Amino acid sequence: MTSRPTLPTRERVGILLLVLVTAAWGSTFLLVKKVTREMPVMSFLALRFWIASATLLLLRPRALLNLNRRTLWRGLLLGAALSGGYVLQTLGLRYTSAALSGFLTGLCVVMTPLLAWPLLGHRSPPATNIAVVLAAAGLGALSLRGIAFGLGEWLSLGCALCYALQIVGLGAWSEGEDAITLALLQLASVAVVCTVGSLPRTISLPHGTFQWFGVLSTSILATSLAFVVQAWAQTFISPTRAAIIFTLEPVFAGLVAWLGGEHLSSGVVLGGVLVVVAMLIAKWGIHREVASTRS
Repeated sequence: MTSRPTLPTRERVGILLLVLVTAAWGSTFLLVKKVTREMPVMSFLALRFWIASATLLLLRPRALLNLNRRTLWRGLLLGAALSGGYVLQTLGLRYTSAALSGFLTGLCVVMTPLLAWPLLGHRSPPATNIAVVLAAAGLGALSLRGIAFGLGEWLSLGCALCYALQIVGLGAWSEGEDAITLALLQLASVAVVCTVGSLPRTISLPHGTFQWFGVLSTSILATSLAFVVQAWAQTFISPTRAAIIFTLEPVFAGLVAWLGGEHLSSGVVLGGVLVVVAMLIAKWGIHREVASTRS
């Protein structure tokens, strides 16, 4: 009797950590929407990413000492994609609901394999392709009501494209790079872009406990620590597999919205089920790949 092939321990740990990162990201939609009602978007993002960058420097003061030109350019290009994603997402939240923003942002799961094929030559196995389709269906079911596309929706779609580019870029460039150095370059890039975007005004500081909580929680937990984990995990998890895990983000966003008092429709429940099924199929596909490589 042959034993069932299992994933290496570090891959299982990486998948678990990516799920936790996704939960942190999903929990921020409602929070960011509420904070930016009272605080300028660019000021909020600039403070968030300066604090996140400073947190990483405190964790690794020597992170930039061995910086080379290749790592610098990779970090800046990934940071440019990340900047576009966060700016478009946060601006979009001003013109659309948190739930719909989460749905449209989650479409990066469909865009990622579409971009990985021409850019990296990554052709996914059939099980993973089926999982991507199911995940996309799940994201669609999360918003069964008709979508009237306006400024907020188009900004959110642009955000999804930028995030997909960042995921693909990390999959191609993170191997052999220091995770904290690469994350620091990305976060600092977003901080600079948002600081410039706030001109000619100066950055507005938060007022009150809630605004400070929003800035600090998103900068430390959902930004600096989350992107270090993402950069490390994607050194051995493919962009398509990572994108499958990231489909849980709107599920967590819906759960947080429900806990915050919003009603969860049947579409949200159906979408969550489809996403879980997609995760299971993706896991089955990974087991098949492990089995074929060991045979």
